[in-house]
Amino acid sequence: MLSAEEWEALRLTLDVAGRAVGVGLLIAIPTAWLLSRKRFTGWPLLNALVHMPMVLPPVVTGWLLLLLFGVRGPLGGALNEFFGVRLAFTTAGAALACGVMTFPIMVRAIRLSLDAVDSGLEQVARTLGAGPIDRTLTVTLPLAAPGIIVGAVAAYAASLGEFGAVITFAANIPGRTQTLPLAIYSALQSTGGETRAARLCLISIVLAMLGLLLSEWLSRRLNMAIGR
Repeated sequence: MLSAEEWEALRLTLDVAGRAVGVGLLIAIPTAWLLSRKRFTGWPLLNALVHMPMVLPPVVTGWLLLLLFGVRGPLGGALNEFFGVRLAFTTAGAALACGVMTFPIMVRAIRLSLDAVDSGLEQVARTLGAGPIDRTLTVTLPLAAPGIIVGAVAAYAASLGEFGAVITFAANIPGRTQTLPLAIYSALQSTGGETRAARLCLISIVLAMLGLLLSEWLSRRLNMAIGR
């Protein structure tokens, strides 16, 4: 049976992952569309920046977030001064760290799905008088829905296990930023905490497996629905 603190870590993990994906998806969709549909001078640089969190150590990503969004950082200082918003060492900061780490997953899945969309269908919509926004909303995005949903589910599952960026940028504060991976770390650092750590590890494994199975199931069902 889980203790109140363990339940809180689980709740916080699900909440942080949901925030990370919910906000990240709003940025990932236009970014993936830009990388898929446009070629411009800074395209290689944008593509590299988008995928940078995949190759950087998570601790480095967390440190960079701390430099940018910390109270003394250029972005964090402005948010704190003008809007009273603090991200470092908060639940929102943990969601930001997870969102940055899983952003490449969403962009890559959505971009691959956009690349697979038949451009002929978009041209047909254009000849029928549909503008760029209409074509995107009524043709392109519905056909790319499998990649969008699968990317979101995969990113959510990955957020559940994010550790390095979260502990560096948001710290390990019980009830505030202590997600399951951080709770496992704390348990392993305490005397006799192996049993607690094992329980939390089992929960993490189950959540990850459910996320991966759901992602695969949704991908197949949506591809069947659109006739791929």
